Amino acid sequence: MIQNFSNDYDVKCQLDTCKTYPAITDSERGEIVCGGCGLILLQNMADASYENNGFTSEDFMKQSRTGPASSLTMNDRGLSTVIGSNKDSTGKALSSKTKYEFNRLRTWDQRSKSRKTASLSKAFTLLHGMKTRLGLSDNVVENAAYIYRKVVSAKLTRGRTMASLISASLYAACRENNIPRTLDDIAEAGNIERRILSRDLRTIIKKLELNLNQYDTTSFISKIANNMNLKEKTKRDAFKILSKCENEQITAGKHPVAQAAASLYISCILNGEKISQKKFSLESGVSDVTIRNRAVLIKKTLKLDE
Repeated sequence: MIQNFSNDYDVKCQLDTCKTYPAITDSERGEIVCGGCGLILLQNMADASYENNGFTSEDFMKQSRTGPASSLTMNDRGLSTVIGSNKDSTGKALSSKTKYEFNRLRTWDQRSKSRKTASLSKAFTLLHGMKTRLGLSDNVVENAAYIYRKVVSAKLTRGRTMASLISASLYAACRENNIPRTLDDIAEAGNIERRILSRDLRTIIKKLELNLNQYDTTSFISKIANNMNLKEKTKRDAFKILSKCENEQITAGKHPVAQAAASLYISCILNGEKISQKKFSLESGVSDVTIRNRAVLIKKTLKLDE
């Protein structure tokens, strides 16, 4: 089935004999073709080129393209035509009869949109709300929208809620961009259960064959320390403690947030900042028992009690 997506998508031929052949991009026709069998994998790509044969600033301004860039976070990628306000080209108000006709046109334009378009519009509205609550950048949200579109194309929406799939796509995007957000943070922002989020995330990773790297533990140290207004020296000492733990190979298989919280807790003790394990537990979302166990292991391995 030929899909109409932008050229940001990585498409591959589904035939076993074509897996070793690369996909060929034809920018003039706006198509991506399989190098083995010649099957058109993608069509109607947006033309990203521009006329760059000008030699002066005036020529460049005349030949450069205008308008906002297309975005995957919009259901129509920002390329749809919208019926404007009730004014003509000169700025004068329309007559009552013409205004009534345009209102009917707007109504039927809204009704004629496909169910998929309406579903994507609701999903991306929810995604933008989660972006604001979590304080994420535009490239992370763009990546999340890309993953969600792949989920819809793979027909993984049956039997699953839109909120859980959007949340799972956003968490996967955070993992790919190394943005320190835990499952609990995503579940709270999306107002869903952590159990459902974990289940749908495993399904997406398996079906889409995503390769998500582990979080960098140092990013969680910066996040927790900034939220708790700790001293800069405490933060730097926590980085050193974590580095020593990695050299001793005691971080493998451990929860990265718990490891970061335990390193910060020990650093607070060494620098004279009296902060309880309970406060670290509330801030990091990890139980104080886990933080205590990680702290005991770090002290014993690094011999910090001596």
